[in-house]
Amino acid sequence: MPRRFHDQDETLATAGLVKRLLAMLYDGLICIAVLLVVTWLYTLLAAWVIGFDRYLELAEGGHLNTDPLLTSVLFVTLYLFFGYFWTRNGQTLGMQVWRIRVENANGTSISWLQALLRFMMGWASLLTAGLGFLWMLWDKKNETWPDKFSESRIVQVPKT
Repeated sequence: MPRRFHDQDETLATAGLVKRLLAMLYDGLICIAVLLVVTWLYTLLAAWVIGFDRYLELAEGGHLNTDPLLTSVLFVTLYLFFGYFWTRNGQTLGMQVWRIRVENANGTSISWLQALLRFMMGWASLLTAGLGFLWMLWDKKNETWPDKFSESRIVQVPKT
């Protein structure tokens, strides 16, 4: 069941690009820490499964430099990180600091599918040198590609 953040008839202002980018910077630092921990756990588990000596041989030989399983685990970890916060209270930790929130047009929390669409289009936006985020500067509704693709929006949360 979606969580309602405010009355349906209440309209909150769209968050600006600078606040979005600053929240992304904060979240990026948190994500680095999360990915370091997950990589460490993955390495311990992989070494335990195939043997520590064999794992050391593979690492020293450079055979672990491109591990598609680790890459997949890290990608899914990032999605779960963002999806959890976006679907639960609409805000990651960085978004809380800058008082912005992702929500549906009716003021409810987004679904896991919307979070997935938003996450994937966020990567596409980054991989095009940020064009998907800069798009809001020319868009009449001030929407980025992730906003459009996931049918959600980032709003400025009023002070309580």
